[in-house]
Amino acid sequence: MKTILKTTITVKDICEGFVYNELEGKGLYGLSGKLTIQPEYQRNYIYASDGGKREIAVIGSLLKDYPIGLIYFNKVSENNLEVLDGQQRITSVGRFVTDKFAIKDENGMEQYFGGMAKDKKAKILETKLLIYECEGTESQIKEWFKTINIAGVPLSDQELLNAVYSGPFVTLGKEEFSNSQNSNIQKWSVYISGSANRQDFMERALDWVSNGNIGDYMSRHRKDKNITELKKYFNSVIDWVSGIFTDIESEMRGLEWGRLYEEYHKKAYESAKVSKEVRKLYGDPYIKNRKGIFEYILGGSSDTKLLEVRVFDEAIKRSTYESQIDKAKKKEESNCPLCAVGHDANKSKIWSFAEMDADHVAAWSKGGTTSAKNCQMLCKTHNRAKGNR
Repeated sequence: MKTILKTTITVKDICEGFVYNELEGKGLYGLSGKLTIQPEYQRNYIYASDGGKREIAVIGSLLKDYPIGLIYFNKVSENNLEVLDGQQRITSVGRFVTDKFAIKDENGMEQYFGGMAKDKKAKILETKLLIYECEGTESQIKEWFKTINIAGVPLSDQELLNAVYSGPFVTLGKEEFSNSQNSNIQKWSVYISGSANRQDFMERALDWVSNGNIGDYMSRHRKDKNITELKKYFNSVIDWVSGIFTDIESEMRGLEWGRLYEEYHKKAYESAKVSKEVRKLYGDPYIKNRKGIFEYILGGSSDTKLLEVRVFDEAIKRSTYESQIDKAKKKEESNCPLCAVGHDANKSKIWSFAEMDADHVAAWSKGGTTSAKNCQMLCKTHNRAKGNR
């Protein structure tokens, strides 16, 4: 790959013809239309997502004569360039010069570029940038793109995949799932963690439709001019879960809904009955893992391990153990109730505390509480064999 260092391009040059798409949240063009600021393999603009601290810091650096770092352009043709690295900084500068945000001056007053003193405007516009112009094959450019993005705000896995498999499929996918203005984002956020800008919704959609093989799926569909299958599958999962669980709970966010859909979508559920069970389980003080409630219900309310039902505390276990020891010695039988009714060598064995586990006499799943009255100590063998019976 060939690189040439350019030292004469100014902020003013970059901002000539700058276009920022508020709907998509990205800078589009600069350098009088010759520069594509955010090609498809680039992430969305994220410098405004922290309340604007990073984009304000970029402008502050220009005013203080601090360098804002090397910028890399990819030379696509004689008259066309695209930003390889530096699009967040360039977009910050372009947004400021076009009055999209303000900074605070030395008196703490907000200042938009259009209202600044002429000398300060000139200082920003006349700043020369250090730019490497790179030229190479697509694979070389994308490999370099991954390399230079190791530093700074790291690219997410999906942002890297978008870069590797850029094309019409990624373009359409980002328009649907990476657009923070999409009215569906709020609905999706009930079930999916993350943000549209960092490609979290797109990653989840691809994960679901590909059964976890995102890279392979993107490779096969890279040149597709539609995302029909992706949207259809994603919406099927969302509609399925929202149809079954009508109560919205915070613990729904980030669950493996794609896996759960594949495993349970062919079963019938009565949403009113499901809602009643969800409320009952949410009100149970013995459940430690509320995130497990949804899979627990989908699976027929049988796998209590998903709920991490609260175990007996040390005091209850010790008290129960001592009580069983006293009774066992008087009856000359094992202190494990199940061993005592058996017919083997353990019928009269006295187990040590460490050799026993606390168990619900009446299983929690059948209404038993985690209380002293419902506690019994069993030898480890019998406790493991008992389960929920």
